[in-house]
Amino acid sequence: MSGSGNAVLMNRYPAIADLRRRARQRIPWFAWEYLDSGTGADQCLRRNEDALAAVTLDPRFMKGVFQPQLATTLFGVRYAVPFGVSPVGLTALMWPHAERILARTAATYRLPYTLSTAATEAPETIGPLTDGMGWFQLYPPRDPEIRRDLLARARDSGFTTLLVTADVPVASRRERQLRAGVSVPPRITPLMLWRCLMRPAWSWATLVAGSPRFRGLEKYLKGRDMRDMLDFIGRGLGGSLDWEYLQAVRQQWDGPLVLKGVLCADEAERAVAIGCDGIMVSNHGGRQFDGAPAAITALPGIVDAVGERTKILFDSGVRSGLDIARALALGADFVLLGRAFMYGVAALGRRGGDHVAQILTADLANNMTQLGCASLSELTARRPR
Repeated sequence: MSGSGNAVLMNRYPAIADLRRRARQRIPWFAWEYLDSGTGADQCLRRNEDALAAVTLDPRFMKGVFQPQLATTLFGVRYAVPFGVSPVGLTALMWPHAERILARTAATYRLPYTLSTAATEAPETIGPLTDGMGWFQLYPPRDPEIRRDLLARARDSGFTTLLVTADVPVASRRERQLRAGVSVPPRITPLMLWRCLMRPAWSWATLVAGSPRFRGLEKYLKGRDMRDMLDFIGRGLGGSLDWEYLQAVRQQWDGPLVLKGVLCADEAERAVAIGCDGIMVSNHGGRQFDGAPAAITALPGIVDAVGERTKILFDSGVRSGLDIARALALGADFVLLGRAFMYGVAALGRRGGDHVAQILTADLANNMTQLGCASLSELTARRPR
């Protein structure tokens, strides 16, 4: 897009909150509720955002003219910014080909994009689009042969870093999604058809692209019936992760390995002892256990416990460049965002991923200038005590 086109978008949608409002107006209610909901009464989801908003940082002025340097190196790879895209499952429900859009954003802006095991595109399709910026998220298969094959496919497709999700021992009861009638495959009812007709851009794009499918997992079933696929996901993925399983993954994956979904220091300690290269402090964006603490409140204790021995990643509740700065100041080495990028794609289609990257980059740089931090290391030194 031209510079003038980017300026128009930035004036119209200068914040992630603007994209969230636009996304709600553009996609059907069931897709919106799948994207935006947490679990239970959404208390953990709100707790994440409220706790981040409560983190204050002390500015230092009298710094003269400077341009904050945002580039960082993580696991031997140079990234232009200290943030990337968290894994999101069933992505095409929110917008067709969302994975392709975000993979191209990752390649353009040199930030990581994490493909979910439960994505609607296969690793072989998405890996080459990321141009070396691809990470892969593993919902642990119970069948060791499927696990071995998935890891080999991810590696052969160019994904460099593996995130193993720990915080989904079983699917949560997401009441908002139940009330909205979220189902895969969709239940064709008059109400569902009406909701689709009310969102013609989404409906046309979905009609052209075809119904969402878990393309990365289709290899492990003889047919492509969505009900069979969901049964396979329910029986074959998740619920099996323990320390012995994680050790087996460590032996099979020769790249950087991150345990995602850690909220307590003792689990972080054990993950480091097993050989994890990183710990991701996360409560799954408030989508799994409504009674969990805000991820940002768990971050400092984990940094104190293992931060000198491993990389600390963070997600859950991040909606702005200021939130990224807050997490970095509290000790995170890198920050991932899921909903923020999906709001962008749902709101703007193929332009959405790029626009979110631009918002976050500009906002992070501006807030670092406000703080008087010319580098990420200076930001880390601002950790509140």
